[in-house]
Amino acid sequence: MELDTAYMITALVTMFVVIDPIGIAPLFLALTTGMTTAARRRVAINATVIAGIILLLFALFGEAVLGFIGISMPAFRIAGGILLFLTALDMLFERRSKRREDRTEGETIDDPSVFPLAIPLIAGPGSIASIILLIGEKPGGEGLVMVLGITALTLIALVLILLASSSLDRLIGKKGIDVITRILGMLLAALSVQFVLDGLAAFGFGPGPT
Repeated sequence: MELDTAYMITALVTMFVVIDPIGIAPLFLALTTGMTTAARRRVAINATVIAGIILLLFALFGEAVLGFIGISMPAFRIAGGILLFLTALDMLFERRSKRREDRTEGETIDDPSVFPLAIPLIAGPGSIASIILLIGEKPGGEGLVMVLGITALTLIALVLILLASSSLDRLIGKKGIDVITRILGMLLAALSVQFVLDGLAAFGFGPGPT
C-alpha cells in the first residue's frame, strides 16, 4: 500500500485543528475545578477514550448512524450548540461551583468526561463531519486506516496536553481559575451560538457556516 503523503498531511491538519487539543485544555481545566490531580487524570482519559469510540463508530458507519435514527448533521450541530450553551451559563454564573459546595463530602463531584468533554467538545459535529468527509475522499481500507491512525495520534496528543494542564492549576490558584472560567464561559457561549447558526445555515437560514 503506497502512502499518500499529501492526503495524510491534510487529514492530520484537519483533525488536529477541528479537535483542537490546545484549545480544549483551558476548558478542561475550568470544567474540572476543585478536582484532585487523580480525578482530573481519570476524567481526561475517560473523555478521550469515549470520544475515540464515538469517532470510530462514525468512521466505520458514517452518516448511516445518524440517518438510521433520523438525525441530520445540521440538527446534530444545533443540539450540540444548545447543550454547550447551557454549560457556558453554568461556567459564567458559577453554578457548577455552587452545586459542588452544597454537596456533602460523601457525594461525588460532577463528572464532565462524557458531557461536555467527550461530546461535543472532542467528538462534536465538526470532528464527526471531518472524519466522515476525509474517509469519503479516499474510500476503502486505505483511507479508513489512515484516518483512524491520524485520529488516534490526535487523541493521544490531546490526553497528554490535558494531563499536563493540571499543573497550571497549582500555578495560578483558585482566583485565577475563577477568572479564566468566566472568560472561557463567554467564549464557549459564543462557540455554542456559532454551532447553532451553522446548523441553521445548513437548513437555509442565514449565511453559510464559517
